[in-house]
Amino acid sequence: MSGSDVGTRARRVEGHAGEQAVAALTAFGVDVIYTLNGGHIWPLYDAARNQGVRIVDTRHEQAATFAAEAHAKLTRTPGVAALTAGPGITNGVSAVTSAFFNGSPLVVLGGRAPQGRWGSGSLQELDHVPILASITKRAVTVTDAATSGTVVHDAVTLAATAHRGPVFLDFPLDVFGPSVGDVPAVDRDALRGAPPDPDAVAAVATLVAGAERPAFLVGSDVYWAGAWEELTAAAELLAVPVFTNGLGRGTLPADHELAFLRTRGMLKQRADVVVVLGTPLDFRLGFGRFGSATIAHVVDAERQRAGHVDVLTVA
Repeated sequence: MSGSDVGTRARRVEGHAGEQAVAALTAFGVDVIYTLNGGHIWPLYDAARNQGVRIVDTRHEQAATFAAEAHAKLTRTPGVAALTAGPGITNGVSAVTSAFFNGSPLVVLGGRAPQGRWGSGSLQELDHVPILASITKRAVTVTDAATSGTVVHDAVTLAATAHRGPVFLDFPLDVFGPSVGDVPAVDRDALRGAPPDPDAVAAVATLVAGAERPAFLVGSDVYWAGAWEELTAAAELLAVPVFTNGLGRGTLPADHELAFLRTRGMLKQRADVVVVLGTPLDFRLGFGRFGSATIAHVVDAERQRAGHVDVLTVA
């Protein structure tokens, strides 16, 4: 299969659950896994070696998981960490929480004590799923070796689909026996999420067109979507000043005549319409209040709609 074909067609993978898991990762372009060596996840290392995926071995699981999130931020592709069972996984929890708040497509693959001896006191036996459930989009245990490729594929798809965020899968040691399973093709169109409501888009356009002093406030989701060219085109066409936060910084070059830095206080004093693009109406933005300005909020998924303030929202 040529490089251009990777991920575009389903594949049948022989070996063990680790081989299927890594094959599912490579379909999304993953070429590196961050980790700290641990016996529960050696089959993942074996598969990574076989499939040309680089292993970066750190000195602490927290460092591995933060590195995986950093990789995601720098490449706008899923970042992957592999953590051994028990304290190996709990050591990564702070980094997973950070990715959850940042909306980063982080994939954490964990080891797990054998399911067949569960409750007998195996090494580092711990049910990780309840610990990770509240800070991930999905946290599940892989229980069937033959479907592990599909489970990983679905989890990575979820992590990379707006609104992005971390996912967690753990693998009991006894699912790493010989198996054969299918790895689905990657649907790139599905990763874009649902299209916005056209009536809401039209309402925002009308609002901006009628404003005397409109402004854009641009956040991380514009960066994750790779929409800096569209942002620049809209700002220049409408002559709207652009303020940024988070990973939105740099989506419009800092030396652009419409880029404003460290001056967001002006929005409360002068703007009559503020369009907030791809960042939550949280404490950083006065919880969605900018003096007397009318607010429009453009989000990348319905679940990002602000529940604490009534504003025009495009979702």
